[in-house]
Amino acid sequence: MKPQTPQIPSDAARLSAAADFVREHDTAALLSLLLPGLDALESRALEDRCHFSHAALLVFPPDPATLRAELASCGLAVDPDAEPAPSVVVRDRLAARHRHDPAGLDVRILRPSVPGPGAEHRTVEVFALTVPPGSGLAAVAAYERAREHEAHLAFEVEHPDPLVLRGMCAILTGHGAVPDGGGYNPHEDGTVFYFTAPGDTKAGYGRVELYAPGDHRAVLAAHLGTPGQAPAAHPRTPGPAHPARSTRSAQPAETLLRLLTGAWTTQALACFAALRIPDAMSTDTALTGGPLADRTATDPESLARLLRYLGMLDVVTGDEENGFRLTPAGALLRADAPGSLRPLALLYGGPFYESFAALGHTLRTGRTAFDHVFGAHHFDHFARHPELAGLFDRSMAASTRMFEPLTGHPVITAAGMAERPATVVDIAGGNGELLARLLTAHPRLHGTLLERPHAVEAARRTLADAGCADRCTFLTGDFADVPPDGEVYVLSRVLHDWDDDRCTEILRHCARAMPAHADLLIVERLLPTDGSPSLAVSWDLHMMCNVGGRERTASHYARLLAAADLALLSRTPLPLEGHVLHARKSARA
Repeated sequence: MKPQTPQIPSDAARLSAAADFVREHDTAALLSLLLPGLDALESRALEDRCHFSHAALLVFPPDPATLRAELASCGLAVDPDAEPAPSVVVRDRLAARHRHDPAGLDVRILRPSVPGPGAEHRTVEVFALTVPPGSGLAAVAAYERAREHEAHLAFEVEHPDPLVLRGMCAILTGHGAVPDGGGYNPHEDGTVFYFTAPGDTKAGYGRVELYAPGDHRAVLAAHLGTPGQAPAAHPRTPGPAHPARSTRSAQPAETLLRLLTGAWTTQALACFAALRIPDAMSTDTALTGGPLADRTATDPESLARLLRYLGMLDVVTGDEENGFRLTPAGALLRADAPGSLRPLALLYGGPFYESFAALGHTLRTGRTAFDHVFGAHHFDHFARHPELAGLFDRSMAASTRMFEPLTGHPVITAAGMAERPATVVDIAGGNGELLARLLTAHPRLHGTLLERPHAVEAARRTLADAGCADRCTFLTGDFADVPPDGEVYVLSRVLHDWDDDRCTEILRHCARAMPAHADLLIVERLLPTDGSPSLAVSWDLHMMCNVGGRERTASHYARLLAAADLALLSRTPLPLEGHVLHARKSARA
């Protein structure tokens, strides 16, 4: 018996299915279908940073009137007077697949609105190629309807920055999604990242789009794997995309000159922060040089020239005639900004800037430049200068966005739901910011914070402000004083401060204190193994020069853990290119 050929749905049925899909699916449920292997921490990281925005498909109406009628029958209304924009990329993809002259493929885009489950605004993105009866394009239409090459789901990234985008791309590729193009749309000022969905996806769509408002062509170049080439145009773009600027596409002398001025950038940002100029500005209202100079006790002409330079860095926006205002990046240099990076700017433009000038000493001797310049290890030097110690602790707190998903880590969640109240031990927990987040998110958890005397006092204030001090024990001591009987032990951005021998010693102190059932969570940046750009590579140079520690690969940490009779069980990406490593006592311990 001859097998029946599967019936291909009509365009009207496909439009109706896409509209229903967009109406019915919320972001969290859709992510779990799209990436079945997501754990709770990864899912939370994605949910907090993006939302489902649209589903897209390619249809082949015989004429525009038929398309509008089919859209209306599905409840998809479009402005009858609006002229659909051309889609250059979908046109070119079709031309390449079918070896057809692009000039004969007039692909247009419509975006009828659809309310989501909570009445949030969404769309169905409709690519339309008109195929009149008897047209030679009928075979193209049949092939594309059967394979749905252009159908995709799209998620819009909220408040994107390069670190967030790299982290989100890493989660998708880590679960089997494959980079599949993208582009920057200068007309909408947005960047799109395409992926082929993983083989085990249950979402019913073969492609995924991340849409990030703003120009993120540097991240896009890494996504495309072709730095120095122009990213493709976004399908929303009625013309070609602007080429991504990269160091490889510039002349060698220009590239090197730009790199050599990096020290100027550091000092410009540090002085901008130190003089509290961002505190006198906002992201909403532009100020000209004169009034801003009066507010900040600076020289008007010098200030105008600094602002012009910072405008080139996208820290401020505007001009001398109309005034300047802060960009979202510049706003992070305000002292009152949530997650303010002002303390970090003052450190990098202050003591660490001085010590980096002695990098050659480290390269010649293998010894830390900071010790050479200041005569002591940076922890000891800061301890003798309370203002620097406070600045350092606040600078560590500036990266607390890395901690946000940790409250949903399966180990923390299980401890928070345990029948008997569990204890989280934060070793060298700084000012208590991380522990406060964990205890706030899980009211049944108890905490123990181990730190140096001055840091313990700062942590008391942090936990008190969070309303959690009554559930926390504060211990003054060193790594040898790790307390027993905790359920979860945390080392957050601690191990990278030390060499391998000291790290192994610290981990052995933890292993000796940990009960057999306890978990160890380690928060660090991981060096890439494929040579890809990473903050960890930059921080590794910083650790070598200023601290005497290093960044490491996951396998390097696994070896250190094994030397302390601990076993690495898993690793999960965090914001700001961080990772959380989960370890337990090994079977032989």
